[in-house]
Amino acid sequence: MNIIVITGASSGIGMEFAMQMDSYFGNIDEFWLVARSYERLKEVAKALGHRTRLFPMDITCKERLDLLEDAVVKHNAAVRMLINCAGYGMMGDFCEQDTNLELGMIRLNCEALTELTHRMAPYMRPGSRIIQMASSAAFLPQPGFAVYAATKSYVLSFSRALGEELREAEIYVTCVCPGPVDTPFFEIAEATGTTLSLKKHTMVSAERVVTLALKDSYRRRPLSVCGLPMRAFRLLCKALPQGMILEAVRQMKKKGL
Repeated sequence: MNIIVITGASSGIGMEFAMQMDSYFGNIDEFWLVARSYERLKEVAKALGHRTRLFPMDITCKERLDLLEDAVVKHNAAVRMLINCAGYGMMGDFCEQDTNLELGMIRLNCEALTELTHRMAPYMRPGSRIIQMASSAAFLPQPGFAVYAATKSYVLSFSRALGEELREAEIYVTCVCPGPVDTPFFEIAEATGTTLSLKKHTMVSAERVVTLALKDSYRRRPLSVCGLPMRAFRLLCKALPQGMILEAVRQMKKKGL
């Protein structure tokens, strides 16, 4: 049985991946949707033409990951795509944040993504793909968004290295690094702080991000960056010293930009 595993599938970018792939992946037997909310997963499943299997679970819990891996073995499933979308961010100065929320961000954005990837990779065949959701925040340290940006920098580095390791096995890894995306993400992220208003002028739709990510995965590209502003930002981060960019950001914050 050929399956696609999507985490964070109950809303936002994860849900958008499920919706778009439902139309194009005729050789897939089941979509395995993973998220905390069973009710939201049921709503997503109702909208899909493919058979679905729902896993309402917290992927930071190893016992729940055991159940997911056991299901792969039980059904003799081949994981044709693993799409890691689960994650969250919290804005605000590091020392003013709730420690548990910050550590939870690391556990979900980094540890759970890593463990799930490690568990699913042995069940992939040549031609299978992994899509890891990072962020343009991975390109530069982000004061006021410090832990989130650090977790996404980890995802980017891990994905690029993993892609090289799996190349000979013909398993292709694409890391997706969008800027601000119009999803419920900011409802959580801005509960404790705000981002530069300038960033919100570069906001794109989840549909656009996912469409490009799937194209880039098909083309075996290691990186998917949606939108000209974010591509320019990536080049800027490569061309200029980080200190210079961070000082410019500090000045923009002072001016309320």
